[in-house]
Amino acid sequence: MQIYMVGGAVRDALLGLPVQDHDWVVVGATPQQLIDLGYKPVGKDFPVFLHPKTHEEYALARTERKTAPGYYGFAIHAAPDVTLEEDLARRDLTINSIAYYPMDTWANGSKIDESRLTDPFGGQGDLQAKVLRHVTDAFREDPVRILRVARFAARFADFSIAPETQQLMRDMVAHGEADHLVAERVWQEIARGLMEDTPARMFGVLSECGALEKLLPEINWGTDSNSILDLSAAAGASLPVRFACLLQSLFDADRLSAFCQRLRVPTECRELADVVAREHGNVHRSLDFDPATLVRLLERCDAFRKPARFADVLLACECEARGRLGQRESAYPQRPRLLGVLQAAQTVATSLIASHAQSMGATGPKIGEMIHTARVTAVARHLGTP
Repeated sequence: MQIYMVGGAVRDALLGLPVQDHDWVVVGATPQQLIDLGYKPVGKDFPVFLHPKTHEEYALARTERKTAPGYYGFAIHAAPDVTLEEDLARRDLTINSIAYYPMDTWANGSKIDESRLTDPFGGQGDLQAKVLRHVTDAFREDPVRILRVARFAARFADFSIAPETQQLMRDMVAHGEADHLVAERVWQEIARGLMEDTPARMFGVLSECGALEKLLPEINWGTDSNSILDLSAAAGASLPVRFACLLQSLFDADRLSAFCQRLRVPTECRELADVVAREHGNVHRSLDFDPATLVRLLERCDAFRKPARFADVLLACECEARGRLGQRESAYPQRPRLLGVLQAAQTVATSLIASHAQSMGATGPKIGEMIHTARVTAVARHLGTP
């Protein structure tokens, strides 16, 4: 039995990047051997085990055979006779098909010994040339790899995609492989790509190969989209903000709701995008609003209950406005102004108003009206408005 470090950990170590995740492959072992050593089986689709001490995942070397369209249409073969090279051959990109052995010399990649590398598909050369290249023609059997290549393009902005890989991706889309992707896997890759340094590149790659039109037909991708999304990344924005920026061409509440349901988008992302879709125009025009209109805007955005989300709404609106204008460094005074308005309105002691109103016999709607009026007064005072 031999244990190798493979995949992203080796790739990132060779690039001098921090190693985030470990991917271990066990060659020459059976499931029972690992169980006898204290490993805990967790894999459903193929044999994966948790290390008894580190709890990291260890997978038996395996091969895959396509049996049906889509992500799940594979027959897995994991046995002691599967070689390391056979396991590496089923991987997506050459830069992810490099192995390191033995495991006890792996010092988290800090002092990687290149003499201990196994690189049958030229991954090191492609790392040096900064090229994303598929390993074998088996790449076409898994449509998720189209999304993965696009995501890696967003992570490694200075890497190019090999022409033959670009053509293979186009062929896969043309032959309908992308049609079989399940919503969960699409969202998983989209979410990860959105959090890369240059997320717009992911969608540019998907657009170029025809996958964007198949997977996300609602999105009208263009120059503005690139600027808006990359501005959100440059601002270090959260996933919900970046998702709202991705959907800047989809500012229609009904269409947005259907889109989120289809992809099974998490609630936090969906709700923020919905507020931005409904209120971005009002946020842009808010410099001209009087105190009462400003408070109504805060109320519609649920800013008093969710001030952090409101701050995210404003950031998404700023990225959308600056990106659409093509002015990355232009000012967007609406955001600091509205944050100040919210802070002023929050100084109103709503509990005291409610207690006083109740002692006077006021009911719920009347109390809400009194609180609204007090907030308008506080905002007018903050803005110096009569």
